[in-house]
Amino acid sequence: MAVAPRRHATALETVAVTVPESAVEAYENAIGSVCTTVGIFEANPEGTLWRVEGVKDAGHREDELAAALVLAHLTSGVNAPLERDATEAEGWLARTYESFPEQDVGQRFVIRGTHLPDVKHPTRIALTLDAGVAFGSGEHGSTRGCLRALERIAYRKPRRILDLGCGSGILAMAAAALLHKKVLAVDIEPWSVRVAAQNAERNGLGHMLTCRLGNGWRTPEIRHKAPYDLVFANILARPLCLMAKDLAHNLAPGGTVILAGLLRTQIHMVLAAHRRLGLVLEHTFTEGDWATLVLRRPYAVKS
Repeated sequence: MAVAPRRHATALETVAVTVPESAVEAYENAIGSVCTTVGIFEANPEGTLWRVEGVKDAGHREDELAAALVLAHLTSGVNAPLERDATEAEGWLARTYESFPEQDVGQRFVIRGTHLPDVKHPTRIALTLDAGVAFGSGEHGSTRGCLRALERIAYRKPRRILDLGCGSGILAMAAAALLHKKVLAVDIEPWSVRVAAQNAERNGLGHMLTCRLGNGWRTPEIRHKAPYDLVFANILARPLCLMAKDLAHNLAPGGTVILAGLLRTQIHMVLAAHRRLGLVLEHTFTEGDWATLVLRRPYAVKS
């Protein structure tokens, strides 16, 4: 789901708003419409306010940003003033490297940046990403939860695997490396699709991932390859609810879905949307404020 920033020759700026939790999704969508990276951070110790920020070319797509912020105001009822700060490209990259140390996830994975020395990990699967993929995404908890969930269900040996909203491709790569199966990775953003394909090649998994541009379950290739034994959907809470019916329809009997990109406070909303369609909750992982749900479609009851 996280998207790698481009290498900029022009000046960069950080744009940000501070909003209550109820308005986070609306403003994340607004800032994400013009920024290649979006981050969500706690703005106070109580966790009642959140800072949503993005990095973009200074002065770029101002009309689109203004319109998106008006829409966020109208849909959320919160009028949040926009903050701007000049961002030095070199300093930004330095902070990017500093914020992305090598990190172990679960029992099987280690995530490392391309800026770090290549160190072999005999007991872990190393996934190498450009440091920019992780910087400011605000989704470390979601990604880590998905990787832990993947470890938990790996014994089922799913064969048909989909990463819906693949972003950097990290989940698709993890599944391909751990399960030794090909994965269809789809995203609505062209930059994400390119980054996912590049990361797959970088990690020696280019032949295992099929990276495609598509609009969710409307994507012809997704429907053609259904039903799936395993689906990753690391997106946002509201889109997950809206896509629940299509997900249930395209999940094989006994198939597993790993849902992420939602806050702990959004668990009940997302879970209710999927339970109505017969999916059964198996496990919940939490990482900080983020939650990951593992659900399964029951096998058909034999008469």
